[in-house]
Amino acid sequence: MFAVVVQTTVAYAASVSPPAERGRNIGVVTSGVVVGILGARIVTGALAEVWGWRSVYAVLAVLSLGLAALVFAVLPSEEHSNSPASYRQLVGSLGGLFGQRAFLTRGLIAFLLFASFQTLWSGLALPLGGTPWQLSESQIGLFGIAGLAGALGAARAGRWADAGRAAPVTGIALTLLILSWAAIAQLPWSLWLLIVGIVVLDFAVQAVHVSNQHVLTAAHPDRVSSVLGSYMVFYSLGSAIGAATTTAIFTAHGWVDSSVLGAGFAACALAVWATDRRPPRDSANLRSEKAGARQAREETQGTDRP
Repeated sequence: MFAVVVQTTVAYAASVSPPAERGRNIGVVTSGVVVGILGARIVTGALAEVWGWRSVYAVLAVLSLGLAALVFAVLPSEEHSNSPASYRQLVGSLGGLFGQRAFLTRGLIAFLLFASFQTLWSGLALPLGGTPWQLSESQIGLFGIAGLAGALGAARAGRWADAGRAAPVTGIALTLLILSWAAIAQLPWSLWLLIVGIVVLDFAVQAVHVSNQHVLTAAHPDRVSSVLGSYMVFYSLGSAIGAATTTAIFTAHGWVDSSVLGAGFAACALAVWATDRRPPRDSANLRSEKAGARQAREETQGTDRP
């Protein structure tokens, strides 16, 4: 209920950034989020093995208190040119937001994107801890290094978005996400192919996630926080679905089928992106097409006359 730091941090960075630098800054902050998620796997695996699993929570509690102090000491307050709306008005305005095609498209992509992401990271420890690998907790945590490499490699996604290339970057990254699962599926036979797949997967997820946030903040510069908070609903739901389904699929059918599940989520996200790229055929367009067809018929009939 209180894990809102990601939403508020990204929204804060976007709201205090100049429009020309918003994508880059969102990319930097989102990279920090992903680095924290993946880096924690390395650190907590080692802590759990040396001092027990409770030590993880003690260390994180101390770090959280230190970060809270830094927030108050270092970050400047936001400036609002207009009088802020009441909380009730902001919550009421979210209904219209969920009715917009662009928002729903990016939200659905995020849902499927993070379902694919968590299919890997929530289920990875199961086959690595079992036969034939039988790795320890700290050894499993080291696979987060591969994820870090991919996430940091996508830090430029924000600059690409600033340059107006958010849409093609999304399509290319989702294609890479699908391909990464072909390597990840080889986990029962090859750890090196698994590492390659992890790097590509995290690169793709980071690129799409940054592009999504840039597109939404650029479209709604006056309500950045509420837009990103609503977008994160899809992020959270997708993560939960991916985590729940991958463990069930692995238990019943094994890692290869879990990989097919992750690739399926990614393929659905690519399909949503491709469908959104088609311009809507509204009534005005249909009338224009009909008028053009009529004119073409009349010209053809005129040339047929002696």
